[in-house]
Amino acid sequence: FVLSHEPLCDLVPIENAAMAERTVIQWDKDDIDALGLLKVDCLALGMLSAIHKSFDLIRKHRNRTLTMATVPAEDQAVYRMISKADTIGVFQIESRAQMAMLPRLRPQCFYDLVIEVAIVRPGPIQGDMVHPYLKRRRGQEAVTYPSEDVRRVLKRTLGVPIFQEQVIQLAMIAAGFTPGEADGLRRSMAAWRRHGGLQHYEEKLVSGMRNRGYDEIFARQIYHQILGFGEYGFPESHAASFALLVYVSAWLKHHEPAAFTCALLNSQPMGFYAPSQLTQDARRHGIEIQPVDVAVSNWDCTLEQVDGNHAIRLGLRLVKGLSRNGGEGLTAARIQRPLRDIDDLAHRAQLNQADLQALAAAGALKSLVRGHRRQAAWNAAGYQPGMPIFGSGQTAEGTPMLRTPNKGEETYADYASMGLTLGTHPLALLRPHLFKLHIVTSVEVYQCAPGAMVQVAGLVVTRQRPSSAKQVTFVTLEDETGSINLIIWKKVAENQQQTLAGATLLGASGVIQREGEVLHL
Repeated sequence: FVLSHEPLCDLVPIENAAMAERTVIQWDKDDIDALGLLKVDCLALGMLSAIHKSFDLIRKHRNRTLTMATVPAEDQAVYRMISKADTIGVFQIESRAQMAMLPRLRPQCFYDLVIEVAIVRPGPIQGDMVHPYLKRRRGQEAVTYPSEDVRRVLKRTLGVPIFQEQVIQLAMIAAGFTPGEADGLRRSMAAWRRHGGLQHYEEKLVSGMRNRGYDEIFARQIYHQILGFGEYGFPESHAASFALLVYVSAWLKHHEPAAFTCALLNSQPMGFYAPSQLTQDARRHGIEIQPVDVAVSNWDCTLEQVDGNHAIRLGLRLVKGLSRNGGEGLTAARIQRPLRDIDDLAHRAQLNQADLQALAAAGALKSLVRGHRRQAAWNAAGYQPGMPIFGSGQTAEGTPMLRTPNKGEETYADYASMGLTLGTHPLALLRPHLFKLHIVTSVEVYQCAPGAMVQVAGLVVTRQRPSSAKQVTFVTLEDETGSINLIIWKKVAENQQQTLAGATLLGASGVIQREGEVLHL
């Protein structure tokens, strides 16, 4: 938001945004700053909605009221889960880079999470702050301070500046900057690549530190780290607020996985992972997932009791092509009385042909139609308002006996209609063929020795090429046993660019790299 005393349109050019009912200013943030206008950034976080929905589900099904302030703090079981990088769905620390860092940093308390959030950023990475911090944390490198003043600033981060506030404090106590000059340094850090604004601070920083008894090496090191912060670093206050969301979402994943996964599904799109990966992860953690069914599913995913435990019932929102009006009309009709057949469903819910076909394709009509989804699709295709199909759910004379889909066809139909499957994983169907090609599962990769050459295959879950990774592409593959992370170097990525960019199913061969519990191919 941009605030001004006068109508904003009298001061700056405004145009309609791509999003409906939104407008944007044609100037950038630096232009606004030069004009002296106040810009307020309001960050919308999907995880806040997911946490709120989790609390609602827990209150409804557990009769337990939780808030961000009352979630039990410093739960070591939660930190053990985090340290194993078992964090799919957890705020911030579910990315590839964060999951690779977690087993190395091994957070043990809340402030460790504050550091974890901040250290996996371009600023600390480009400023060469990550490895020194990890070595000092493990006791592999001595923690030293050139003065007591510096120790007070950097003690909590083991002598390594990780937060923007520390850089500002160092400029004042080590180089003699005034508070105004230090704030100017902060502003230049955010825009130095565009304006080169940090360069004129170099001499003042280095000479100021030398005049106060700090050696040249330390002074140059601090300046290099400040340049790194120009690539984007976190203020400590920002990292702390994010760390709270990290901890609360991790606590929910560990202690209330059904409610948490259900809330994540109802908050999509958000995060790094699609509903397919979220449901696969939940099932690996022992959570039962029930299919979408017009007889019981609501628009949102819900929880229901199965054998004394909470299971997730998939909601109609996951059915591709089903309108929200159709889904909500369906649930409203079902509240009045149970649905008898497709005629009854279509008439009382006022569904159109597209809605019926979407439900049939997703296998959501099985409770109303004898047989499989192909039979349901055939019946739905014959529906016309005011003209019963067969009546009482019976098959009309002359209706063709459609072939029952095999496992592969069912799996394909699941992905096409909902983007996920509760049936056989595609890689499990391919496993006999992959076995003949000596392609191993992700679980088997973790049993291999570092340096071994292996072949893997899986569904492409994520592709990332961060600017701080020196043109390395990171890919995560998922098979029926878990996931495996690939590091693809620039030359390989360029030679196979089309395959890498467009493949849904990908095979790869490479060398196992392991550092502690972190494994890549």
